[in-house]
Amino acid sequence: MTMEQSGATGRSGAGPRPTRKGSPADEGKPAPTGAGDRVDGGTSTAADTNTARADKDAARAGKDAARAGKDAAVDKDAAIGKDAAIGKDAAIGKDAAVDKDAAADKGTAPGGKGGTDAPGDSTDEGSTDAAAGPSKRDSDGESGSTGTAETAGTDGGKAVDPWTAFGPAPEPVLGRARRAVRAVGRFLVHEWTLAAVAALALAAAMTWPTLRYPRYTLPQDYWDPSLQAWQMAWSGHILRTDPAMLWHSNTFFPENWSFAFSDTLLGYAPAGLIGVGPEHAVLRYNIMFVLAHALAAFGAYALARQLGAGRIGGAVAGAGFTYAPWLLAQAGHLHIISNGGIPLALAMLARGHGWSLRYGYRPRRRHAGWALAGWLVAAWQLSLGFGIGLPFAYLLAGVVLVSAVLWFVRRRRVKRPFGRRLFLADLVGGLVFAAVGGLLAIPFFKVAELHPNAARTLAEIQLYSPPASGLFTAPAESRVWGELHEGARAALPWPPEMTLLPGFALYALAAGGLFFSVWRVRHRLFLLAGVLVTMALAMGTRFLDGRFTYVPLFDYLPGWNGLRTPGRMMLWATLLLGLLAAGAVTAFCARVRELAAERVPPWPGPWLRLATLLPLALVLAEGLNVTPHPVVPQQPAVMRTVDGPLLVLPSSQNLDQPVMLWSTDRFQQMVNGGSGFTPASQARTREATVSFPDYASIDYLRRIGVRNVVVLRDRLGGTPWEGMLDRPVEGLGVTREQVGDAVVYRL
Repeated sequence: MTMEQSGATGRSGAGPRPTRKGSPADEGKPAPTGAGDRVDGGTSTAADTNTARADKDAARAGKDAARAGKDAAVDKDAAIGKDAAIGKDAAIGKDAAVDKDAAADKGTAPGGKGGTDAPGDSTDEGSTDAAAGPSKRDSDGESGSTGTAETAGTDGGKAVDPWTAFGPAPEPVLGRARRAVRAVGRFLVHEWTLAAVAALALAAAMTWPTLRYPRYTLPQDYWDPSLQAWQMAWSGHILRTDPAMLWHSNTFFPENWSFAFSDTLLGYAPAGLIGVGPEHAVLRYNIMFVLAHALAAFGAYALARQLGAGRIGGAVAGAGFTYAPWLLAQAGHLHIISNGGIPLALAMLARGHGWSLRYGYRPRRRHAGWALAGWLVAAWQLSLGFGIGLPFAYLLAGVVLVSAVLWFVRRRRVKRPFGRRLFLADLVGGLVFAAVGGLLAIPFFKVAELHPNAARTLAEIQLYSPPASGLFTAPAESRVWGELHEGARAALPWPPEMTLLPGFALYALAAGGLFFSVWRVRHRLFLLAGVLVTMALAMGTRFLDGRFTYVPLFDYLPGWNGLRTPGRMMLWATLLLGLLAAGAVTAFCARVRELAAERVPPWPGPWLRLATLLPLALVLAEGLNVTPHPVVPQQPAVMRTVDGPLLVLPSSQNLDQPVMLWSTDRFQQMVNGGSGFTPASQARTREATVSFPDYASIDYLRRIGVRNVVVLRDRLGGTPWEGMLDRPVEGLGVTREQVGDAVVYRL
């Protein structure tokens, strides 16, 4: 029979399909499958029987075709095509009878319009079900099954993958609120967020008790910290009131350019905009003191990570750089503690140029934005002071010069080693850095011109140059080594600037990094050379009399003769030692992971975990301090009422620094001031007023413009001005007034 032959063809999966007499196949069209012969739209019982039998044969043929292998799967017509097996017409066509033409609309007969539905045909219901999915007749076995043979339904005329139901559920579409929450969550657990939080927490703990009484105490002493607290307060005050007078401060009257008499901490001016008065100035100083430690640790960590160190190795580098024992002696010098911009800028520049010590140059990782940010951070670091900023500027100049030479040599071997956007970022960033440095240098050169005694001499450099033993001696502020090294400190001419121990743990880890490290051998040698060179520079004239190290820099590099203490070059040796240690610790942690992988289960035990943290613990232990935090002398009430220009007696370098802090309420002009040198005019004033009050001293003060003299009764003992309050003022044309514990002479 025709239908049986058709079913046989479907089962074989090959060969031509037979045609029926009088069917559309005579005109080159495929014969409808799975439906009985219906002539002229007739609806006979025989046709129904044939239709049912054809449906069963088609279902059987579909199952056979699904098992037929590659041939049945490939043949589009036989296996999954338009045939009776599982094609669109047979299995899931829009009509139960699978004839595409017959199932097109409400079950009309093939070749006829408006034919009546044959008995037993599920026209409307079957068509509707087929459009939405498997036919209801599937459950009765009357139609093709929903297995492999019946692969897909239709969705708007497009095929739907049947295996979608077995795949993972699609992710839900999140609203703005949930997306924001998820983004915040990712930010909070990001490595750099955790590193920043850890750096802040560690800084608060390692500098304790700085934040215990932050309004009333200062770390180490209240001399230089008072000066620097005044510097931040002045920069914020003058930027808020009269920025043009920035460099002409209220101190050292009647001198100009007095704000440039020492490093300015100008980069902290935004903090100076907040708060007024000595109490706020002290609080501001303590907060910036802690934040400076946090930034240094974070910056060194970022640099080590960018160069290729692991997380624990980066933490060792950050802790070693920030909490080296020698830096405890610099606790009273915020401009030295504020060094975090150096490693952070270097990390950003390396990131922007796609360079890593461990992986070399990777052009795909270049990013112009990071390079520009690195230059801006470097410019900000320079604005904190030339004490450590000047060597940093020369380092960057050297890096630019070496990079330019290497680019010129390799320009033909490496295609586009320097992108256009990166070049523009470096050009703009370098110009900003140079402009900041040039503008900041103008006042200092002006001071050097007006005050020749401000220039340093080689004799002064020699006075502050430490011997080699200073590289292994800790300051008194070290909790671990302070008492043990008391004898070694006694042999040093000036211990505060000569105790340069970076930490014995850091020395040991760096030495191990020369033999066991993730850095290449040549890179280890470069780091070692950098350590030795910077240590030689830190020794000043004590290493071969400085003829081949410090003295040439002092003689020929502009601005270098303004650096009085060579020992601060130890900052660079500490950073390089930290990078050597980071390479060793990273290799050690990698070895621990290899050993852990051999365990069953492959997970590090508690002792292995603690072993990876031991280097970090040792470095931090050596950074513990016993730094004193004296209470700042309370501001006399007279400083809140007396007008300037004024002179506060007694006066000296150390005594004047708290007076500067007391002036942060009103910033009156005053003769008093403390800096790295004593201006000649201030020295003359102190000398002329030793006999105050008398005709000569009063006449001198009037000629320079001083209107009031404030005498602090409780500070006169042991000074040249002791006993001045017992001298009469009759006939001198001045009045004397008691204000609290102070006496005011109005000229």
